[in-house]
Amino acid sequence: EYSCEYGSLKFYALCGVGGVLSCGLTHTAVVPLDLVKCRMQVDPQKYKSIFNGFSVTVKEDGFRGLAKGWAPTFIGYSMQGLCKFGFYEVFKILYGNMLGEENAYLWRTSLYLAASASAEFFADIALAPMEAAKVRIQTQPGYANTLRQAVPKMFGEEGIWAFYKGVAPLWMR
Repeated sequence: EYSCEYGSLKFYALCGVGGVLSCGLTHTAVVPLDLVKCRMQVDPQKYKSIFNGFSVTVKEDGFRGLAKGWAPTFIGYSMQGLCKFGFYEVFKILYGNMLGEENAYLWRTSLYLAASASAEFFADIALAPMEAAKVRIQTQPGYANTLRQAVPKMFGEEGIWAFYKGVAPLWMR
């Protein structure tokens, strides 16, 4: 009757896969828009508007330049989606069991908010390294063109901290 038992490992895995597909694919699809937005934030004199930003990027880097940062975006947001969707269900069941069936129902909105916040805490930790690499690739000309170039360079310059400087702002968001 159902594809899997609620709360089973298969259930959590399917939720995680749903997160990978929904977050990873959608964020990767809008990489060109995100690239221009980030560049407008870093250099508003050069990238005056969305349309101007697309035009400048295509003139300087060709259409391929609009895809800069696609790999860390796909990996990072896939990891975030995996954690967000999968851990949400884990925490929802965990907190619901802690409260008991009746209280879990009575306090369901608070339970869902707590489960969501808990899942997002871990999802942002999973996202942060790739988001840091993506931003460097997209906004620092000449720094790196690919994820394979960015990761060792970031680690060599700043160590592991380079990948997690953005965690607190993600949590605040």
